[in-house]
Amino acid sequence: MRANYHLQRLFVADDLAPGITFDADKSQSHYLAHVLRKSEGAELLVFNGRDGEWLARISAVTKKAVSLSVEAQTRPQTPAPDLVYAFAPLKVGRLDYLVQKAVEMGAGLLQPALTQHTQMHRVSVEKLEANVIEAAEQCGVLAVPPVAQPLKLEALLAGWESDRRLIFCDESAATNNPMAALQSISERKLGLLVGPEGGFSDDERKMLRSLPFVTAIPLGPRILRADTAAVAALAVIQATIGDWA
Repeated sequence: MRANYHLQRLFVADDLAPGITFDADKSQSHYLAHVLRKSEGAELLVFNGRDGEWLARISAVTKKAVSLSVEAQTRPQTPAPDLVYAFAPLKVGRLDYLVQKAVEMGAGLLQPALTQHTQMHRVSVEKLEANVIEAAEQCGVLAVPPVAQPLKLEALLAGWESDRRLIFCDESAATNNPMAALQSISERKLGLLVGPEGGFSDDERKMLRSLPFVTAIPLGPRILRADTAAVAALAVIQATIGDWA
């Protein structure tokens, strides 16, 4: 069932079922009452990542909060995508874009990975989670992917599931076409690793290529920025062996 893009969507922490009434949090209440200027009786859609999507109605607007009454389910909960998206944190702004596009493109888990050339070693998981929620609200996503704590690349690889194929974008690949490498993958559990602005170091590339669960792919003849490469890689994976195929 396709999302309704005509109504405002709001992610909430509360359980959702017919007849439940709850207050939107402070920032959401301000947004509804003072930015969107919603009044009593206005309809919107709410979801929590667990109970599907529901039609809700504003039942009261006070100085303290906007109260919402849940009426009927509009879409059942969908399972989370089984795609682990590991990425080297980028500079602020580009990182926001990268996270939002990953949610739109079907990432099931976001895993910051600290590499030798990573420029941003301090990562605010809370800010990344806020970007995830914003993307989910705007794009009709029901299964909100969690954001894991940052890991050094070596630790990420040491704890990687051996039956989950990890695809990494290797700018030094001998070919420009990723299709042959992707079509040779038989595993259904997938992960994607995208490096930082400066790319992976030679040592990191050797380490990755030595692991049996890793597949290197190119992304064409042009040099792509890290955030562009992330979107391109997600698109080609989803179209070839992911949930678009």
